[in-house]
Order: sequence, then C-alpha cells, then structure tokens
Amino acid sequence: MSNSASRRSLFTKIKMKKTIRYAVNKKTVEREVNYIPVRYILAVLITLFEVLAVIGIVIALCYYVPYFYIAAYATEIFCIIRIIASDDNPDYKVPWLLFVLIIPVAGFMLYFLFYSRKLQRKFIKRLNDLKTLAYTPHDENLLCKLQAESPVAAAQAKMLCDIAETHLFTDTKQTYFPLGEDMYAAMLTDLANAEKFIYMEYFIIEEGKFWNSILDILKKKAACGVEVKVLYDDIGCMMTLPGDYHKTLRAYGIEATPFSRLRGNADSEFNNRSHRKILVIDGKIGYTGGVNIADEYINAIEKYGHWKDTALRLEGEAVWELTKLFLVDFGINVRKMPDARKDLYPPQPEISAAGYVIPFGDGPHPIYTRRVGKSVIQNMLHTATRYVYMTSPYLIIDNDLCQSIENAALRGVDVRILVPHIPDKKIVFGMTRSFYPRLMAAGVQIYEYEPGFIHAKSYLADDAIAMIGTINLDYRSLVHHFENGVWMYKCDSIHALKADMEDTLEKSIRITSDMLKTNLLQRVIRSVVRIFAPLL
Repeated sequence: MSNSASRRSLFTKIKMKKTIRYAVNKKTVEREVNYIPVRYILAVLITLFEVLAVIGIVIALCYYVPYFYIAAYATEIFCIIRIIASDDNPDYKVPWLLFVLIIPVAGFMLYFLFYSRKLQRKFIKRLNDLKTLAYTPHDENLLCKLQAESPVAAAQAKMLCDIAETHLFTDTKQTYFPLGEDMYAAMLTDLANAEKFIYMEYFIIEEGKFWNSILDILKKKAACGVEVKVLYDDIGCMMTLPGDYHKTLRAYGIEATPFSRLRGNADSEFNNRSHRKILVIDGKIGYTGGVNIADEYINAIEKYGHWKDTALRLEGEAVWELTKLFLVDFGINVRKMPDARKDLYPPQPEISAAGYVIPFGDGPHPIYTRRVGKSVIQNMLHTATRYVYMTSPYLIIDNDLCQSIENAALRGVDVRILVPHIPDKKIVFGMTRSFYPRLMAAGVQIYEYEPGFIHAKSYLADDAIAMIGTINLDYRSLVHHFENGVWMYKCDSIHALKADMEDTLEKSIRITSDMLKTNLLQRVIRSVVRIFAPLL
C-alpha cells in the first residue's frame, strides 16, 4: 500500500462513527454519531493556548515590570466604564462586569477577546455588495396599501424592513407544515423539479434517511448542470458530519463550505453561529422554519419522544429575500465572492395569495445593529388585544422581553407559551422552568408538550400577525446566532398555524404552581447559571 493510500486509510479511521445509547421514555435507543474530528479538538486547544498565553503574559508583565500593574488597573477601570456606558442590554452587561471585577487581569482580557464580533474589511464590502446587487424592491406602494388596511401592521412592517434591511412582499403563496415529515415529502418533490439552482443553509446536517435522500437528488442535479450550493454550520455539524465533509460534497460537483469554520481564533467564532434554515430552489420556491436536516426532525428516529416542529414553504417574490440571505452568508465564508446575477432573482409567475410577507434575517453586531427577532416578538406582544401564542424549545429571556410578556398578560391578553416536556438539555430545561413562576404570576399560561420535544419556533397574535422561523426564546437566538424568520399579516397560512397550535396545546400539560417545587440545591444552581446565561 502506498503512503498516500495509508494516510487515506488512517483518516478514514479517524472519521469512524461510534454508537451511543440513551434512554427515552424508559426505552433504550441506539444511535450512530461521528467522533469529534481532530481539527475541532485542535481548534479548541489552540484557542485555549492563545487565551492562556495572553493572560499569562499580562500577569507576568504586572509582576516583573515596575508599575505595569498600574496600567493593568487603569485598563480594568476603562473596561468597567465601557461596559456600563454601552448600549447593550443590562442582562448582558452584568456577567461581563462580574468577570472583570472578580477575576483580576484575566477578566478584562477575556472581555477584549470575546466581547464583540470582528469582521474583516473585505467581508464588510462583500456584505454591502451582495445586498445592493440583489433585487429591486417596491416597498413604498405596498406599505401605503398596508397602512390603509392596518396602521398597526404597517408600523410593524416598516420597522422590520428598516432594522433588518429587508422588504415587504405580497402575492406570495405560503404552505404551512405542522410536522417535519410533512415538509420532507414536499421538499423532495421540489428538489427533484429544480432546473437552475439549489441553495441550502442549515445549522445541522446529519447523515441518515433525511439527508441521504436529499443528497441523492443534489448529486444528480449537479451532474446535470444545476448549480448546487450547500452551507452548514461548522459547530452545529461537529458531531454529525466528518470534519472535511465539504470536500466530499465538492467531489460530487456541489459547492459546499462550513459556516464560520473553526480555526482556533480567540474571538467570537465559537459564539456567532448560523442557526438559519434556508432552502431556495430556482429563486421561485423557498423553505424555512425550525427543521434541520437530521432524522429526528422527521421522526424517522426517536430521540426525545415525538419531535414536533414546523416549517413554511414560500412561492413568489418573497423567495428573493431568502436567496439574498443565503448569498450573504455563503459570500462571507468563501474566498471568492459569489456572482450576484440577476437570474438568481427571476420574474415570478402571477400568484394570487392573501396577505403580506416579510422574510428577514437576524444576527449579532455589527452586521445587525438591533435585535431583529426580539423586536418582532415584542411588537406582537405590545399590539395584541386578544391572544398571543408562542412555541419555543427553550425559555431563557432577558428582563426586557420578560416584561413585555408580562405586560401583555396583565392587559388581559391571553398569553400562552408552549415548551417541551421531554428536554434535550437538562440544565437548560431547568433554566426554562425557572422563568415559570414569574410569568405565571402575571397571568401567562405555560404548557409543556407531553408527547416529547417541541422544536418549533412559531408566534401568533390575534389571528392576524404571525412569525415562523428559526428564532428561539433564548439568548443564543436573540443575541448571538445568525437567524431568519418570516413575518406574516393576514396570510392564508395563519389559519393553519392557529389550528395546529390549538391541537398541540390540547396534547400538552398546563403547568400549575404545585408543579414548580424545587430543592435548595436546584435553586442555587439555577441562580448561578442564570447570571451567566447571556454568555452561554
């Protein structure tokens, strides 16, 4: 055997899978996962080395260089002033202040390394080019029309378009999927009919029935000359794909790259991940929602009981915005900027569909100057007069959003929040339950989805306004991750969403105060974790 063949054989062994077993509803379930690829381990070790080296050098200088400690002390004061004076949410300031005050030297060094996301100039230019070279919007007439129908909805639409740099659309057909397996069947049909291009961006892609059936189609389409691009999050797929999987896809003629590839940089690369779920076919059909490309999302395997998720299919001009979001994300993760061709935003066939639609993106500073998803949710809460229903796998929110939920309930609005009954992360589930007493005291109704795990991120108010996408009620989604969603007003799919929410609530347990008893140790752990939740 040649040396190159030996190296390939060794690398294959490194990528081997292992079988794990875990209990679900008193049943033992087996599942194959990839070993953590070596490059991820190296990236983490390099990052730790960089952090420890920087902190060690500064401590050594304080110890050995006369009066250097004065400079370090002054820097610490500067950090404290900067954090307090910043426009950030107070919930985000508190843990950083604790770090800086409690941990000498290391605290402010961690602040400088990890506090904010940094973008290279070339990527900032790419972002602007990819946005401006996209499609030509026609918002003004639509906003005026919406204003005449509903000033409240028009105000929400205008704000969302401004802060997310997106646009308002009408005559866009929507299809609501109450389960991942429903979306799966429609997705395969649409992929098989693709003629020009297929763009996919997902937080998680895992080899199995779901992905393999899609990959079979992608390989055939790429061989026939269809442009196929795939973007997956590097950390999201750390345990689900081999570390060099993009090379495997490129061998099939598929342009693929991981989002924010881990390179061992001591900065925010571990934090700002792409949690987006976007599929665009020929610029005419788009999919989004909570569904990742893994078998539990279509209930092909049972992981945490029944997996409840939702998704949305768009057909019409609103798909253009999903195309733009994908190209922006792909463009900042590859060496060569993708072509911003006009045929990527093709003329749409005449579609007659009710309502208004705004696909949008959300993400960290400095790419987004405001918390887009949080603003959408708060606007729905502030303007609702009858009810607001929300589903999320997690409930770990800041005081500002918590007050918005409470205020709506105190005004007499029927506010219901639906979360899982079977958790995927026990500590996070404990954090979720820690918010129950405060919200319930204001009249909010909390439900847990008894059959299993609800992963849907759906928001509905007064039969009129809804949002479906990737945005959870937690700091990961609302502050750190790149996310996306679709805001809708008076759309046909809203009726289907409401019917599904009511059906899901009937299958769920309404939480009462006698279910919330905890011991002292649980309360202490939750209190400590809650302080640092904005950074987790």
